[in-house]
Amino acid sequence: MSEAQRQALEPQTIEFRIRYAETDQMGVVYHTNYLVWCEVGRTEFIRTLGMSYADMERSGIGLAVSDLSVRYHAPARYDDIVRVTTTLSSVRSRAIVFDYLITSGGSGERLASVTTTLIALDRNGRPVSLPAEVRRLFTPVA
Repeated sequence: MSEAQRQALEPQTIEFRIRYAETDQMGVVYHTNYLVWCEVGRTEFIRTLGMSYADMERSGIGLAVSDLSVRYHAPARYDDIVRVTTTLSSVRSRAIVFDYLITSGGSGERLASVTTTLIALDRNGRPVSLPAEVRRLFTPVA
C-alpha cells in the first residue's frame, strides 16, 4: 500500500455551509440532513482510497446501509459552517462500518455522532462478500 493509500485510511474531513433548504421554519437543520452529510463524507472517503462509489457500483457491488445509530448533541443552523469527519471503523467480509463526527466549523462544538454499517450487495440486491480488490482498499497493510 502506498503512503497516499495509508493516509487515505485516516479520518477524512469535509466542510461546507448549511443551505436554507436543509433547515426547518426555525432555521434549524432538519434531522435527516445529517444522514445525507454522512453519505457525502462516506463517498468522499471512498474516493480518497482510489475508487469512486460509482465505479464500485459499475463493478457490480453496492453498499446498503443495514444499521444506523445517531446521537444529536446540539442544533446546527442555517448558514453555519459544519465539518463532517468520517472514520473507517471496521471491515468484515460483507460489511463496512463508518463513524462520523459532525461538528461546528466555527466553535468545534459536537453536533452529532453517527455510525453506519453498510453491507455489500450484488446487482440483484443479495448480500455478498466484498470482492478482494474492494476489500483491499479498506484494509491497511502492516
